[in-house]
Order: sequence, then C-alpha cells, then structure tokens
Amino acid sequence: MQRVTEHLLFSVSFFLLYVFVSCFPFSLVFSLSLSLFSLLVAVQLKSSITSMSKASFLREYKIVIVGGGGVGKSALTIQFIQSHFVDEYDPTIEDSYRKQCVIDDETALLDVLDTAGQEEYSAMREQYMRNGEGFVLVYSITSRLSFEEVNTFYQQIRRVKDRDSFPMVLVGNKCDLEGDRQVSSQEGRDLAKSFGCPFSETSAKQRIRVDDTFYEVVREIRRMNKEQEGRSKGGQREAFEMSDTRNDGCCGCILM
Repeated sequence: MQRVTEHLLFSVSFFLLYVFVSCFPFSLVFSLSLSLFSLLVAVQLKSSITSMSKASFLREYKIVIVGGGGVGKSALTIQFIQSHFVDEYDPTIEDSYRKQCVIDDETALLDVLDTAGQEEYSAMREQYMRNGEGFVLVYSITSRLSFEEVNTFYQQIRRVKDRDSFPMVLVGNKCDLEGDRQVSSQEGRDLAKSFGCPFSETSAKQRIRVDDTFYEVVREIRRMNKEQEGRSKGGQREAFEMSDTRNDGCCGCILM
C-alpha cells in the first residue's frame, strides 16, 4: 500500500509539472516543483524510519522457572535454549538464558531465569519472582513430594506479586518415565484449573512439548497485558462519563 502511494505521488507530480510548464511562468513552476520534491522526500524518509523502527523493536519477556530440586527445571530450560539434554543433576543456584523466537507471527526475546529449588535460596528466589513477568511451575510426575511443593511456590509468587492471577503455566515433567509415575495427569489438570493456568506434561529428555511450554507462557503474558489494557481504558472511559454526568447538573451561566 505504501509503495502504491509513493508511485501515485510521483505520477501526480509529473502530471502537474507538465501542466504548469505549459500554462504558468517558469519561476512559479520551479517553486511548485521544489515543494513537490520536498514532499516526496519527506514521504520516503518517513517510510524508511517506520521500517527501521519496526525492525529494531523487540519485545522482551522475563520468564522464571520455579519448582523443587531435581524436577528437571534446568534440563527443560537447556533443551529449549540449546536443544540438547543434560543428563546429570547439578543443583542450580541461578542461571539466565536468552533466546529469540517467533511466536504467533510476532518476534519475541525470551529472558529465561532458572532458579534454585532448595529452601535455603527462598529469599533469592523471591527477588527473581518480583522481576519476572511469567512463570513456569515445574514438578516431576515421578515425585509426589514435588507435586505437593508446587502449591508452596504458587503461594510464594502470589505473596511477592501481591495479586491472585499472573501469567503462568503448570508443567509435569519427565512424562517419558511413565512406569515411575506417582502423579496422574488428571491431578495435574485439576491443580492447574485451581490456579487458573494452562497445564502440560513434558519430557526434557525426549523434547516433548518443551517449546510449547515456553511459547504458552508468552501467550499468557500477552493475554493478561491486553486484559489489563482493556480494564484501564474501560476505567478511564467510566471516569470520563461520570465526570460528564456531574457536569450536566451544573450551570455554567451567570445571570446579570
């Protein structure tokens, strides 16, 4: 559409130039030609700046991975970022990763923070929760204890964020170890429903639904941001309408 507009402007310019040359003095023609040339340059410059702005803007999403020790938080993160599986367990204190993705036709930069699951790092974890936009709550389907710990992490995020809802996905990891399962899929779905968030079972080892998990967190962030913007606009509109109603009852006239 933009190119069509530019071509149209060029065509109109040349046509007008031809008409003016035929009918008006040279000085007037020169002045008008200069004005048209300036207009065309301005249109082209605006087009270039708009294209550069769109290319340079990259929305960053801060995602925090939370869960008990040994549930596979680091394995999930590294599988997503680096596309390989880390077999040995090395307790994490804090690791940060970044990856650029296209999610629903929109480019995003994911800043993923892998946190420690141990209780002694609770204070440090709260700082990460405070700065995080979206959360992946992870338990292992082979550990009943890790499933029970999820609610503790959820309540901690609620307290730190000081709100009941926030962008989050509940994940039951190690779904490739079906023979060692201690937590049913239905239990996971029920817990996610009580949290009001999406649920999935993943395998970092076999790369099952790994990418989808992180993409879904970004979608949740986008969805909640849009809802928040809608509420803000609705509140402003309501306040404006109330102001108009109050003003209707007043008279701005002074009787002389």
